[in-house]
Amino acid sequence: MKKFLLGAAALIALTAPAVAADMRPRPYSKAPAYTAPAVVYNWTGFYIGGHVGGSFAGNDSLQSSDARFLGGVQGGFDYQFSPNWVLGAEAQYSWLGSNNNGVLFPAGTLVTGGSNNQLGSATGRLGYTWGPALLYAKGGYAWRDTDNIGVTNAGVPQGFATSGNRKDGYTVGGGLEYMFAPNWSAKAEYQYYNFGSTTFTAGPPDIVGARFRDDEHTVKAGLNYRFGWGGPAVARY
Repeated sequence: MKKFLLGAAALIALTAPAVAADMRPRPYSKAPAYTAPAVVYNWTGFYIGGHVGGSFAGNDSLQSSDARFLGGVQGGFDYQFSPNWVLGAEAQYSWLGSNNNGVLFPAGTLVTGGSNNQLGSATGRLGYTWGPALLYAKGGYAWRDTDNIGVTNAGVPQGFATSGNRKDGYTVGGGLEYMFAPNWSAKAEYQYYNFGSTTFTAGPPDIVGARFRDDEHTVKAGLNYRFGWGGPAVARY
C-alpha cells in the first residue's frame, strides 16, 4: 500500500505541468458600454407664467402704429398625446402702455383714439413637440377695455356718433416654447387681435363715413412654471 501511494504521488507530480500547459487562457470579455437613459419630455399638466413684449396697431387704425410696451400673465393646461401632439387651453391678460396719437382730417377735425390699455384672451392651442421644443398655433376669444374716442376742431370738442367700437373679438397666433429645465419653459409668441371696426355715423362733415379698424399685433416673450403630472421629463431605459 505504501509503495502504491508513493507511485501515485509521483505520477501526479509528473503529469501536473503537462495538464497545466494544455489549459487555455480565460478569454477577455469587454464590459458593455454604458447607455444613458433616454429623456422623454412630458407636456401634460397645468402651468402659470408671465410675459413681456410689444403691441403695434394695424393699418387704418385710430391708434398710432408705434410700438407700445406690454406685460402680463398667463395660465393654462396642456395634454400630450399620440405621442408628439399637444392639445391645450390658455387664458392670457396683458397691460399696455399709453398711446394718445390720432388722425387729423383736411378740414381741421382731430380724431383721437384713447388707446385701450388692456387685452385679454381665452384660446385653444394645438402643437407638435420634438424633445424639449413645442411648436404651436392658437386661436379663440379676445377682449379689450373701452376705446375712448375724442373729436375736436381747433381745440373745441365736437359731437359725434359711431357704430362698432367693440370690446369683444377674436385672436389667432402661434409660437415656439422650449422646456429648458425641470418644470420650466420659455416661449416666443406672435398674437393678432381683431375687434372689428369703428365707423363715424355723425359729427363734423369731414369725418362722417370714416371707418377705422380696431386691431392689435403683439409680440411676446414668456416664462412658464409647469406643475406637470409626475414632472416635465422622465427617463426611459
